[in-house]
Amino acid sequence: MSSVKPLSKQPGTADLNNPLYYLENMETVLGWVLSHHADLLTVEERDRLAGFQNLSLPARALLTRMVMRSGDLFRPDKLNYPELGVPEDRALVELTGAAWLDTEPVLSMDELFRLFTLAELRPAFAPLLKAAGEPVNLPKGQMRDTLLARFPDPVRVADWLGQHAKPVVRLAAMPLFDRVRLMFFGNLRQSWSDFVLVELGHQQYEPVTFTPESRAFQYRSEVDLYLAMHQCRERLDEGVSAREVWPDVPGPSDNAWLTSRRDRLLLELGRQAERQGERELALQVLASSGHREARLKQLRLLERMKRHREAWAIAIRWQQQQLSDSEAQGLARILKRLASRLGETPPPPPEQPPIRDITLSLPKPATGSVEFAVLEHLWQREAPVFYVENTLINGLFGLLCWQTIFAPVPGAFFHPFHVGPADLTREDFVVRRQTLFDRCFAMLADGSYRERIMENYRAKQGITNPFVIWSVITDELLALALDCLPPEDLECLFRRLLLNIREHRSGFPDLIRFIPGNTEPAKRYEMIEVKGPGDRLQDHQIRWLEFFAGEGIPASVCYVRWQDNEVRE
Repeated sequence: MSSVKPLSKQPGTADLNNPLYYLENMETVLGWVLSHHADLLTVEERDRLAGFQNLSLPARALLTRMVMRSGDLFRPDKLNYPELGVPEDRALVELTGAAWLDTEPVLSMDELFRLFTLAELRPAFAPLLKAAGEPVNLPKGQMRDTLLARFPDPVRVADWLGQHAKPVVRLAAMPLFDRVRLMFFGNLRQSWSDFVLVELGHQQYEPVTFTPESRAFQYRSEVDLYLAMHQCRERLDEGVSAREVWPDVPGPSDNAWLTSRRDRLLLELGRQAERQGERELALQVLASSGHREARLKQLRLLERMKRHREAWAIAIRWQQQQLSDSEAQGLARILKRLASRLGETPPPPPEQPPIRDITLSLPKPATGSVEFAVLEHLWQREAPVFYVENTLINGLFGLLCWQTIFAPVPGAFFHPFHVGPADLTREDFVVRRQTLFDRCFAMLADGSYRERIMENYRAKQGITNPFVIWSVITDELLALALDCLPPEDLECLFRRLLLNIREHRSGFPDLIRFIPGNTEPAKRYEMIEVKGPGDRLQDHQIRWLEFFAGEGIPASVCYVRWQDNEVRE
């Protein structure tokens, strides 16, 4: 089928000391896709990739360089890669003979003006400008705009600039390489340079078991569906109207991962429609999107359209569903506004216990942050203080749930170089792993969580994990955390984290103080958010602090005043 060797084990990455390291990494990509996704390629596509390996090394390297660059049009006289070891012309001849290049492409006016300089264009177009009564010394942009209306159709370079113009070639296989890139990365946001031009060996990656069942794409039609959605997004980015793009948006899919991508596309299309004054279309599109942000945007748009009763009915229904804190906060604000306009009684906000706060008056340090000034002030041998911010609770969660985070769930991993699952911040991340997360929480209940955390801490040291910052999670910090944080508190924190990972991974207090000598389990630690003069709490920090207060988790805000300022006052 293919002479590109399929990969049966974890592939390696190239050494940057090799001048052709980018070719090694490209061959890793192609080998991986042929090993894991060959059934999603046509016979012609598989033969094409086999033909890549049959090229000479310089030709493969030059083709890789061209694939990595932006666009599919190239001027051979501008290609300069000394590491090929042969003249670029020789490699180009081989690529042309193997039908990788079109040597007589037709170019639009825009493409022509991107590839050639004003000095190269002016001699060819000066007579046309003169005949049209235009100055022959127009700037490049004005020249293009002037000529575009008269020459809308693409033609060959020689027809534009004459037989002696520098040649242009078009890469003939970009759609195939885009398809390969999608199946490897799981998206088209990442470019080839994200892999082939970097050395991935400086990071260690968790080995994930790849099976046919764990693939995001089970059928070629699903790859086609993704490509169609990507094309819609590109058209939106290029300024095509939302009304024109909307009919081309593919319908719903049974593939949960593709459904989430479609929801994001519809969210952006709804935004664009509203910006373009297409409010009814925006409402229709936002109502079709399952993205969590679409619901609030739909309600706010109804408010702007003064359809308050309709917005009220939707908001009241929505309030009965499980919401993240930010959604609940946004919905409460909308309901309050709508109630005042409609004469309704807004649902009472949940009562929140007061957030504990303290004020410290400290000498202003010559160097260092306000957080470290407070740390030094509070630190005691029997009550050490650490600067952890978002790292400690996230790190404990990552160590306890490591095997769950890296479970080979369909659509979670596309290649062996993931820092974490691709669906980490998707709304169904937890649901698809519910049984595995339940086992993790059971460990908190029966006390085995400490052993699991320590096992992963020792066995996974240095391996990338989206929740674990190894430079912060030291032996000392981990030991104190496991001794002083009750498992009941950890469960509360972890469950809230999982409600909305995107939002809840941040907003934790800056400092944590451990009091290992205290005999009361609930008083063996305290989290402290530090605010310097003029600084104030942000919404996501307030939501965490209110949660701490409601759950009885020890936390406070420390407001700092500099003593020098007090003297002057």
